Amino acid sequence: MQLHTHQDAPADIGDAQRILSAVGGSLLVYYVTRKHKADSLLLFGGAYLLYRAVSGHCPISAAWKATSRHAHPSNVNVRTHVVVNKPREQVYAFWRSLENWPLFMRHLGNVDELDRTTSAWTMKMPGIGDIRWEANIVREEKDSELSLASVPGAPIDVTAKINFASTPGNATRIDVMLSYRAPAGVIGQRLSRLLTPGFREKIESDIYHFKHFIENAGKSGV
Repeated sequence: MQLHTHQDAPADIGDAQRILSAVGGSLLVYYVTRKHKADSLLLFGGAYLLYRAVSGHCPISAAWKATSRHAHPSNVNVRTHVVVNKPREQVYAFWRSLENWPLFMRHLGNVDELDRTTSAWTMKMPGIGDIRWEANIVREEKDSELSLASVPGAPIDVTAKINFASTPGNATRIDVMLSYRAPAGVIGQRLSRLLTPGFREKIESDIYHFKHFIENAGKSGV
């Protein structure tokens, strides 16, 4: 048996569910009218089941799915640039030494370079503690580009791409694209609540902080 609807949108429940809804809805409406009971809840329930049967749609199920989609882990994507009054070779060398990143990116705990292309990262997340992951350098062009990505299975998906370009006056423009994405699961849901616009603004502030850090590096002995 197949029930048809005049709605253009495809049905989101199967024929078996529609048949059960039709039977259940009919029985509820029959019970209320046969017993002359003014039970608005039962009558509403019967009408709702009949609607499911005729339309092939379940508003409650659709609302639940929409809520679930919004509950999925979110992304923090940062795309910004900064110009620093230092030569490109010096700026690139500083970023290429990944263990320098926590010196100006204050949301990071520490970075350990395990070998030429692999590194271990720590980020402090309030309410969760330290998040640790490993990352690989996936693209490197000396003095021009540095790209990294967390390894598969890491507790957080992190990608970074930094481009370096010389500007007039022997300065350097740094273009940064950085993305944090929480994984699925319970830990991912907890992380996603922290990956907010406020966290993105904190990272942007860290990147702008680099300008002041590198331009004053000689004064501080770094």
